Amino acid sequence: MPGTSVTALARQEPVGDIEWVPTTYRRPIKRFIEAGAFAWARGLDRQDPGAYDWVASLELCSLVTGQASRWRRAGRPLQAVITWENLPDQPLYKIPPYRQAVNSCRDADLLLCMVDAARDHLLANGFDDERIRVVKPGVDTELFTPAAAPAADPQVVFISPLEPNKGIDRVLHAMTIVRRTVPEASLIVAGSGSLQPMVEAAVADPLQRVTLTGYLDAAAVADLLRSSAVFTTAPRPTWKWTEQLGLAYLEAQACGLPVVTTRCGTNDEAVRAPNLLVDDDAEALAEGLLDFLTDPARRAEVGAANRVRMVAEHDLSTQCARMGAAFADIEAQQ
Repeated sequence: MPGTSVTALARQEPVGDIEWVPTTYRRPIKRFIEAGAFAWARGLDRQDPGAYDWVASLELCSLVTGQASRWRRAGRPLQAVITWENLPDQPLYKIPPYRQAVNSCRDADLLLCMVDAARDHLLANGFDDERIRVVKPGVDTELFTPAAAPAADPQVVFISPLEPNKGIDRVLHAMTIVRRTVPEASLIVAGSGSLQPMVEAAVADPLQRVTLTGYLDAAAVADLLRSSAVFTTAPRPTWKWTEQLGLAYLEAQACGLPVVTTRCGTNDEAVRAPNLLVDDDAEALAEGLLDFLTDPARRAEVGAANRVRMVAEHDLSTQCARMGAAFADIEAQQ
């Protein structure tokens, strides 16, 4: 939407031409993270609802979403709730005060889904299909570009939080199996989290050929992907989460890499054949990695096809325009 201005209430300064209102969160407990955090944004009540056309927040069960629903007056500004959720029976929806936040979303004007499964989950929970739009996430295809020539070395890259649900433990195990066939195979790990000591122990053993980079900005991630042969993760579900899409999958494919990952939730929306979705098993993951590491021509062919699909279906500028059209469509109905 040309001419749109955005104000973000956030703890960290956002990137881009966005007015930033520094915000901290009131968090009585820290049991849940991300959208499930038991937290409210400080300072929203100091913003004038009449100064805005839209208020947007992430996820139905977010307490900030419920806060935004209460803040607007007489249905103004319009409310958008962005959701990646793919669990129709999300258990948080049954727990106060998350249940109240979900119910407050029934008056939202736009329910913007980032994956097809999110629309299915909304319909299963009785939301109005006329307010639902699906716009897949975009990736900067000018930043995330393939290398001039595919990587020749058998380097596998893992970019994800080092938490149990992302499966770095499974990947480390799989790589020990991979090296029985390809001894020179290496693993680069970018991320941080509770399983970092496990990775650091692998780094300390030169026979495992593991490198830990820690957190990287977007440009460094793109460089790392371009230097690698295959991208991998190994997600597994938790009691309140399952993989929804995975932006790192899109970035890797935009850089022309094939992907090998475990089948989890709806990550098949991002990882399509001939990329490989395998069972949550180290042997299966290793077999998939070897399938590409031992066949440079095949990984180059799959990587090139991945690049074409990312430009066609996930280019950031195109997807931003589609998101703007979703907002404009709802506005036109008011």
